Amino acid sequence: MTELPKAYEPKAVEPKWLDLWDKGGYFRAEVDHSRTPYCITIPPPNVTGELHLGHGLQHAIHDTLIRWKRMSGFNTLCVPGTDHASISTTIKVRDSLIQAGIDPSAIGREEFLKHAWAWKEKYGGTIIRQLKALGCSYDWSRERFTMDEGYYRAVQESFVRLHREGLIYRGARVVNWCPTDRTTVSDLEVIHKDIAGSLWYIRYPLSDGSGSVTVATTRPETMLGDTAVAVNSTDPRWNGLIGKSVVLPLMNREIPVIADDELVDPQFGTGVVKVTPAHDPNDFLAGMRNHLERIVVIGEDGTMTAEAGAYAGLDRFEARKRIVADLESQGLLEKIEDYTVTAGHCARCDTIIEPLLSEQWFCREKELALRTLEVVTKGEVTYYPDRFVAQTAEWIENLRDWNISRQLWWGHRIPVWNNTATGEQLVQIEPPEGDGWEQDPDVLDTWFSSALWPMAVLGWPEKTPELEYFYPTNLMITARDILYLWIARMISMSEHYIQQIPYNDVYIHATIQAADGRRMSKSLGTGVDPLEMIDKYGTDATRLGLLFMAAKGQDVRFNESRMLESRNFANKLWNATRFVLMNLEEGYTGGTFDPSKLELTPADRWILSRLNATTRDVLASLENYNLDDAGRALYGFVWNEFCDWYVEMAKPRLQGDDRATAQAMLTGVLEQALRLLHPFMPFVTEELYEGLRASAPGCTADTPLIIASYPEPRPEWH
Repeated sequence: MTELPKAYEPKAVEPKWLDLWDKGGYFRAEVDHSRTPYCITIPPPNVTGELHLGHGLQHAIHDTLIRWKRMSGFNTLCVPGTDHASISTTIKVRDSLIQAGIDPSAIGREEFLKHAWAWKEKYGGTIIRQLKALGCSYDWSRERFTMDEGYYRAVQESFVRLHREGLIYRGARVVNWCPTDRTTVSDLEVIHKDIAGSLWYIRYPLSDGSGSVTVATTRPETMLGDTAVAVNSTDPRWNGLIGKSVVLPLMNREIPVIADDELVDPQFGTGVVKVTPAHDPNDFLAGMRNHLERIVVIGEDGTMTAEAGAYAGLDRFEARKRIVADLESQGLLEKIEDYTVTAGHCARCDTIIEPLLSEQWFCREKELALRTLEVVTKGEVTYYPDRFVAQTAEWIENLRDWNISRQLWWGHRIPVWNNTATGEQLVQIEPPEGDGWEQDPDVLDTWFSSALWPMAVLGWPEKTPELEYFYPTNLMITARDILYLWIARMISMSEHYIQQIPYNDVYIHATIQAADGRRMSKSLGTGVDPLEMIDKYGTDATRLGLLFMAAKGQDVRFNESRMLESRNFANKLWNATRFVLMNLEEGYTGGTFDPSKLELTPADRWILSRLNATTRDVLASLENYNLDDAGRALYGFVWNEFCDWYVEMAKPRLQGDDRATAQAMLTGVLEQALRLLHPFMPFVTEELYEGLRASAPGCTADTPLIIASYPEPRPEWH
């Protein structure tokens, strides 16, 4: 008989099993064509700091599913890794340098990169240690980083191929520009906030002196770059003006009145729209349709350019005040209305984003995504929950060319070489031979490199055994915020390069908010470190508590009581197992659990039927990624039915003639419950299973629980 300690102490148990699992090689996977593969590549967390509770939920989900599939006999591979996160890491490194009294812009590219790599080593290592502490049974021998040598080359190869195919080009378009970070940013890195603003109604005099038209704008500073005013050709109020011209206020420049039915809704505002092709994405497209000039009046630093005339050198918002005052003094400001403006802010520094005409590298993403639309809408990749299919399809249908270049030092440098002497340009991975060659200074958007993740970590562009065996992967797990910018793009790249989907299923899990409903953020003081929860409640309780909050695709508010509830559950399980083991005499073997050979009481038949129903419910929930339901089913069975009812009913039998049957049933049902629970709570179940193996070796597997078989429903127990 093995006697367990009176209380469960996670800190004494967890390091022991992490070490034993690692030494046993249970997390590693090799190509084995005699077995069925099951593969997940984790969404690589950014090396910008430490994990937050959202990561904790995501990786509790990952590891639960991987452990379940491993116990179900699959050859499981979960590939871990981290992402270089160009902009986020750049800001972190820049801020750390400033705090150290170093001017980041003065040290040059190479020196800055040394500091960035040092940051990566520090925080990338911290993240991996956190994932290991969470019990993640990933193949750490295959850990990847999106700028390691093999991955870097895959990204370079992708750019070169797409450029060769005409899907990447350099051109001028309106982009999201951050004047503080001095770089373009992706749509995901733009947070839209409602702010109190104004709607200014400005008179534009007709050139022939016959009157004026009124336009309304929330950004009067951009009017200095207007190159047309537009009306709808079906609007009887204004269609007689088409082909005439107006005088641009303050600049005294004649600009045409054009018809653009795509830009102008005659039911909105005055029905006359100012067109600023260099400072608005919709106006840019209108400018292309109507061959309009593009005048940049706001520079990369957020100040007015020489093209702004008398306002040159002013900050854009100071220029706004002076322009409004000048319009008013000239009698050209008709009225001002209070107006709520939805303004894009940089997610990294909170600066208001400036839509800016800029020469950048672009990818013709819509052409790449044609097959993706078919894959998503025809269910070739299954979304859980499926309501995200329609949203993804809508996003694909409205795609514009993707700005893939960033004005940063940290990241995948664009493999384009320009000869300063001859003007020649080459697109290739290796530096050209000869003198005068300089590489393009920009780096690629992080999402460009991330789009290759599932296939690149398995060896693409090489045809590796791992890529052949484990690809397509089985599942991608994500929150909804990167559903389009990452999930859809991975499908596009995979279909383009190897004509396969990258994964069979996409599971969109809940987003955890702070208890008051705000987003979790360290800067806001609302962040919760999962390691704090682990230290307070233990890893198993933290994992199960998070899984209780794993409703699909919903926002859920963090509730620490779930962790307390789960810790109490771990203690309940510990005490019940301790009771069972204390009632097994020395030398007890028990034998293989076979209720058909026992004289069962009604209580025995009842607990078997409940065990069978719970097994069935848990498997159905896992198959459909309802991990919260699976967790609750196990909680209810173990606590309410096994511990509170069956164990209590068995106590008198342990003192009477029916002792042997009671022992067999207690050990048999407990053994099945520990197997069912292991993917959710790996540490406490492995420790208890070891105790059960020592005290009742005949009724357990002769292996650690991590590779014992997962229970299947037994109809005869129903």
